[in-house]
Amino acid sequence: MTVVNTGRRYDDQTHARLAADAAQVVARYPDARSALLPLLHLVQSEDGYVSPSGIAFCAETLGLTTAQVSAVATFYTQYKRRPNGEYTVGVCTNTLCAIMGGDAIWEDLTDRLGIGNDETTADGKITLERIECNAACDYAPVMMINWEFFDNQTTESAAEIVGKLIAGEPVAPTRGPDRVGTFKEVSRVLAGFPDGHANEGVGAGTPTLRGLALAREHGWTAPEFPTGTPDSGAAPVNAGDTTPAVGEPQSSTDRPAAGAAERSGEQEKKEHGTTSEKES
Repeated sequence: MTVVNTGRRYDDQTHARLAADAAQVVARYPDARSALLPLLHLVQSEDGYVSPSGIAFCAETLGLTTAQVSAVATFYTQYKRRPNGEYTVGVCTNTLCAIMGGDAIWEDLTDRLGIGNDETTADGKITLERIECNAACDYAPVMMINWEFFDNQTTESAAEIVGKLIAGEPVAPTRGPDRVGTFKEVSRVLAGFPDGHANEGVGAGTPTLRGLALAREHGWTAPEFPTGTPDSGAAPVNAGDTTPAVGEPQSSTDRPAAGAAERSGEQEKKEHGTTSEKES
């Protein structure tokens, strides 16, 4: 495939450094083009966003067109197409977080920072995002900074954390590493290059582990299926392939319930009659 030459290219020193890193990434995949996602994180770690030079680099490295690379880069929200802040602050305003205070946190931060969703402060420190779900409902309301968790937030605690970021002070997430990395640093980690902060801090807190603790306390275990009992929605054990061949009368709506005997389309017709018979 012919790579479109946009004329945008990193300087020789930067290109050589990125090429060496890219070679490590590409080597992980049997098909080179599968490395596109981590390579986009790699160029984002260089520029702070997926720049035209980054697009051209990925295309050149993988033998793709810049249009193909751009199509992927514009699909995923973690890839930014304009300069991003040093810290991306994501406030969850989905249902549970919202009613627990997420909406109030969002409104307070937009007022304090003078920016809205996916906008960046003039000093380049903070990009603010409204997040639909941070997958941490047991800690609502939750805020994420460069994809690290800040649990059980209030308007006051969120404002204090963001204030420290603006002042250049380190902050530590509730769970995870002992400090939040910059957007560029975290992008490099997402590209597959360790930053030395793995296994730091708390991985799963008390609310997340509460169900497991109760189960162990009471000796609860998941029931096992008796021998020969099919799983929910499965065809009867030892029934073989019960999927109708293409063109057979039985449709997916005629499939038997779990554990029920397999029935052919003709059997269903005999028992229930055809549509025309019912109408007559």
